Amino acid sequence: MPSGTAGAIRQTRPLRRTVGTFLAAGAVLITSACSGTANPDKGGSTSIAYQLTDRTPAASGGLDSFTWSIFAEPTSIDYAYSFDYPPNQILSNVCESLLRWNPDLTTSPNLATSYSNPTPTTWVYKIRPHVRFHDGTSLTAKDVVASLRRHLTPSVGSAWVNSFRNVKSVSQSGALEVTVKLKKPDSTFNQAMAASPGTVESAATLAKEGKNYGSPKSGVNCTGPFSFRSWTPGQSLVLKKFDGYWNPKLKAKAGQVKFVFLSDATTRVNAFQSGEVDGGWMVPADSYGQLRSSQAGKLYFGRNTTVADEVVSNLEGPLGDAQVRKALLMAIDRKGIVKAGAGGVGEVADSLVTDNLWKNAPAATRKALAKDLPRYPYDPAKAKELAKKAGVRGQRVVIATSPLDSQTKIITQAVAQAAKAIGLDPKIDTLSAEKYSTLFTDPAARHDIDLFLTFWYTSITDPMDMYTSLTTGAVTNYGNWSNKDFDKAVDKAVGTYEPAGHAEASAKAQGIALRELPWLPLYTQPVSVFLGNRITGVQPSIAYLYYPWAAEIGAKG
Repeated sequence: MPSGTAGAIRQTRPLRRTVGTFLAAGAVLITSACSGTANPDKGGSTSIAYQLTDRTPAASGGLDSFTWSIFAEPTSIDYAYSFDYPPNQILSNVCESLLRWNPDLTTSPNLATSYSNPTPTTWVYKIRPHVRFHDGTSLTAKDVVASLRRHLTPSVGSAWVNSFRNVKSVSQSGALEVTVKLKKPDSTFNQAMAASPGTVESAATLAKEGKNYGSPKSGVNCTGPFSFRSWTPGQSLVLKKFDGYWNPKLKAKAGQVKFVFLSDATTRVNAFQSGEVDGGWMVPADSYGQLRSSQAGKLYFGRNTTVADEVVSNLEGPLGDAQVRKALLMAIDRKGIVKAGAGGVGEVADSLVTDNLWKNAPAATRKALAKDLPRYPYDPAKAKELAKKAGVRGQRVVIATSPLDSQTKIITQAVAQAAKAIGLDPKIDTLSAEKYSTLFTDPAARHDIDLFLTFWYTSITDPMDMYTSLTTGAVTNYGNWSNKDFDKAVDKAVGTYEPAGHAEASAKAQGIALRELPWLPLYTQPVSVFLGNRITGVQPSIAYLYYPWAAEIGAKG
């Protein structure tokens, strides 16, 4: 997450989840409460209640096939470049990582049966025996080494290089054992082994396919419950059940999954209603009401780690003053955005990360966070006064957007209205989806842009997956914000394995970020998924980007 890039609008690693795609799809995926039912009376929630579902009804049997909508066609399904919703939701069913990120946001062994941390800078992974790739060859430690080392190879240009920033070496240390040496302690590295950074591919396949790896012609050769069958550019990608899959608990119930690329939100919703497709993630928010009463299937919501943010990408202009950033946030009607832009399903965000990322923190830390978190309630009068004191009246701010979905349009208009209300002179700069995506990858594209939208998700259950993105010099620190105390707190958190110390340092970093507001948090929203009447079994969760969700889908009884 995503981690990421800017998916529809966001990410955490160099490329990750790129906004272009994010945006382009009209993705509405934002995070929600971290437990079963979202509380409509909590904080900035709207009056519309929604239920989070841990698991849809279990399948009664198998299926020959099912069809799934996806809002954009991937450019590649190479795990090194899979940093966004389209490729990851496909690849999570085909390839596997050393560890597994589960739908409840916990981590468990996967292709590694166990791992150990004998020294603060050493991680040792025991590789699972008797696992086969889709071509029938056996998984070995050599494959793991080759797969992880790709992220360290400059010529590859992995989107996940940030996860390997502290890695010194990756080597085989036994017949089925791999050892990773770090330059310094890194509490996030092992967690990342449950996401794309920990993906394992056949070393022989990587060598054979080279730059063609992950393309429509070559596909991939991994160990997951489904294997790559075909990819028709511009139309669809097909996976088939892998009968030789090692994990009996996650053997695919369907013989085939066909992903169809439907970029238009209305077209996707119509396909749900007609039964042309059996389901899809990231349901357009403006169709929630329609699909909640649909006779064609059911709409579900689940755990998420995404926050919709306005990235402050120019600190040389009026938004270079933290007081002006606070004023702008306090002038944005975030409740109104949730109601009008997110279908009333979501909550105003008080942080750049969701509450569920703190689930591993000691209770005392969680209690202190709830008490000390800086908050910026909607208060146009106070916001106007703050901006007046800063002396920025009449100064121009440029807000980038892309005309790809109603949600993005509503957010952009609300932010522009807030800017005008505090005396600024807002200008909306509408970019194509492709050009919008470059805001996340090319500093030159951000020239003269003061604000742009991202839906930023994390790929591990740790606030540091977000906050490392804002350290001085980070590729994802789009506004080049710099705070020495913040950097120190992040370094301490990343370098601390002990839960209480890690949480304390993470909380300090978060406090600084929320007082300085290099990004403006808007709201969170749950993962959304629609299941047609033929299918059931999925676990609604942001983990679908790395967990083999399609394997659990079967016939509805």
